Amino acid sequence: WGGGFPGGAGKFSAKYRCYPMSFIDKPHLEHGDKIVLPPSALDRLASLRIDYPMLFSVKNPSSGRASHCGVMEFVADEGVAYLPWWMMENLCLEEGAIVELSSVSLPKGSFVKLQPHTSDFLDISNPKAVLEHTLRNFTCLTVGDCIVVHYNNKRYHIDIIEAKPKEAISVVETDCEVDFAPPLDYKEPERPAPRAAPPAAADARLEGGQGLRFSAGGGAGKGKGKQAEKQEEEEEEEEEE
Repeated sequence: WGGGFPGGAGKFSAKYRCYPMSFIDKPHLEHGDKIVLPPSALDRLASLRIDYPMLFSVKNPSSGRASHCGVMEFVADEGVAYLPWWMMENLCLEEGAIVELSSVSLPKGSFVKLQPHTSDFLDISNPKAVLEHTLRNFTCLTVGDCIVVHYNNKRYHIDIIEAKPKEAISVVETDCEVDFAPPLDYKEPERPAPRAAPPAAADARLEGGQGLRFSAGGGAGKGKGKQAEKQEEEEEEEEEE
């Protein structure tokens, strides 16, 4: 594995077995999108006169999932590539799986829209500053990827949902506008339920056949039933006799 072959003039292409950065004790490279390739890759890239920064399409041939990345060093064992774990998760790659790399040229990004998975990312005192600091470790961004922001001993997952001028962009030495979409767990504040309009009038039947009259906006027991009023009138007539 690791054999490179021209995919056209000036194009690098190769297959490697991939492993996470923890295998070479480089945890700091988990904070970006740069991978580690073997020395032979550098020799072939140099002979093809690949432009800097070196950018690659990285693809899982089994699932067809693809993304893009940069390269940090050329110190890996031959036939092996070391990737950030979050990138392996995005590509559904297991340790030792085959990954396909090919050199690409991406346009400089002018806009990217991000969506945090959880609302607590926005509770950070200055989330945009934290994000800008994180993106300094990235060479490119691809719509559909989920990147990880490390801050204050916490991991925040961020989806890339839009990019301009294309869905894959370079963010090296470019002024890229960043926008946020509401977090995935965001819920609209519950609005109080509108009060039901009170009935104009309603009759309720109680035991004994007596009725109670409800006045609009009032409660039971206000006013007397017609039968009770008739009974009082009969009692008053008997007293007068």
